[in-house]
Amino acid sequence: MKKIAVLTSGGDAPGMNAAVRAVVRKAIYEGLEIAGVFNGYQGLIEGKIELLELGSVGDIIQRGGTMLRSARSAEFRTLEGRKKALSQLQKNGIEGLVVIGGDGSFKGAQELTALGLPCVCVPATIDNDINGTEFTIGFDTALNTVIDAIDKIRDTATSHERTFIIEVMGRNAGDLALWTGLAGGAETILIPEQKYEIPDIIERLKSGSGRGKKHSIIIVAEGVMSAPELAEILKREANIETHSSVLGHIQRGGSPSARDRVIASQYGAKAVEVLKEGRGGIAIGMQKHVVVDYNLTDVFEQSNSLDVAMYKLSKELSI
Repeated sequence: MKKIAVLTSGGDAPGMNAAVRAVVRKAIYEGLEIAGVFNGYQGLIEGKIELLELGSVGDIIQRGGTMLRSARSAEFRTLEGRKKALSQLQKNGIEGLVVIGGDGSFKGAQELTALGLPCVCVPATIDNDINGTEFTIGFDTALNTVIDAIDKIRDTATSHERTFIIEVMGRNAGDLALWTGLAGGAETILIPEQKYEIPDIIERLKSGSGRGKKHSIIIVAEGVMSAPELAEILKREANIETHSSVLGHIQRGGSPSARDRVIASQYGAKAVEVLKEGRGGIAIGMQKHVVVDYNLTDVFEQSNSLDVAMYKLSKELSI
């Protein structure tokens, strides 16, 4: 290959810029031309493609969000839309594409690969819900953002002897809730992958209160229910007063952590290496602390598995 391109798609995640930087600089190091596609797949359809240089990605490794920006595209979900996108790539002499994003972005890359354009996917989502990789770009930063919020809320919970319910993002995956719950010392963690019973939550709260516990923290993943909804249930079922906090999109912003910057750099560089070999339909990830590449079809064959042992540990330590 002589010329490749990179785009970011879907929800933004801290570390996307670090991945873009790695793709651009690795491509130039390997003697390839590299173009940036702005506004995701919609920008690809509209031909928003610009040649990038070393200086184009200077001073972005520490920035959150994505310099290439992102956008949803209903048109790209159609075959006609994808053909338009492919035509724009061919028009610009682009022979391969690096896609940075989540599972929806990966699906788009799979469709383009099926049309004859080799695509390599880099996982970037705070949800950490991509099958085949232990960590996605942005997860660690979001984790630390939530932990910082939990620590601050705990100060208030202690001062006023209250129970707080904190809702975190993650769609239908519980990784963010589980990791933050364990790291933040939450008494109860509700995640989509594990069944829960309201009477059990009530019992844990009453048990803690009975032994003199002055406050409690409950972490609920958005894929289970909202924090206000759970607060209403606890009030109705057991007359337990709680305060709810929905952290929202603050979890997706901010300067990426050192870990996210490192894996973003590793993933981005690996993606260029794979494309240079002429391979497409490939995902990049981490398995047993080693950066690997694997078939993109594996991402969709099954859902990402949750660490059940970690969930069990969180319950054991929150007695």
